[in-house]
Amino acid sequence: MYTPQAAASTGASSYATIGLQSAAMSASPHQLITMLFDGAKTAITMARHHMARQEIGAKGNAISKAINIVTNGLKASLDAEAGGQAGAELVANLSALYDYIAQRLLYANLRNDPTLLDEADRLLDNISSAWREIDPHKPGLMPDAANGPAMQRFSAGA
Repeated sequence: MYTPQAAASTGASSYATIGLQSAAMSASPHQLITMLFDGAKTAITMARHHMARQEIGAKGNAISKAINIVTNGLKASLDAEAGGQAGAELVANLSALYDYIAQRLLYANLRNDPTLLDEADRLLDNISSAWREIDPHKPGLMPDAANGPAMQRFSAGA
């Protein structure tokens, strides 16, 4: 009726999905964006693995997932109205950068080029590290800094 491998795989996958859903439901807007960065990095890592093993379908799925996270998660969460004119300028720059990253990922898939995956990964790491630095719950962050201009410019819109 059930094979042990299938039951273990399905059970573990379901458990992981429930854990991720629970974490997302209890996360702050800042933590949700952090989770998106982590998800994109994981998808790119998996794409690199599948590319090296010449698993074309799995590589395409992983890259599609990364593109989806970048365009429908990170880019879609930008709030051009947060932070006034400076915030709008930052959002426009981030939006263009997310478009560029998605393009690099698409070309990585089409050309089977791991260097393009590396470039997209590095760019996301740079944005992610800046995002993590402005975490309002980060120990040592000045109380005024959580509501200052930098926080407003990086608003997730949530």
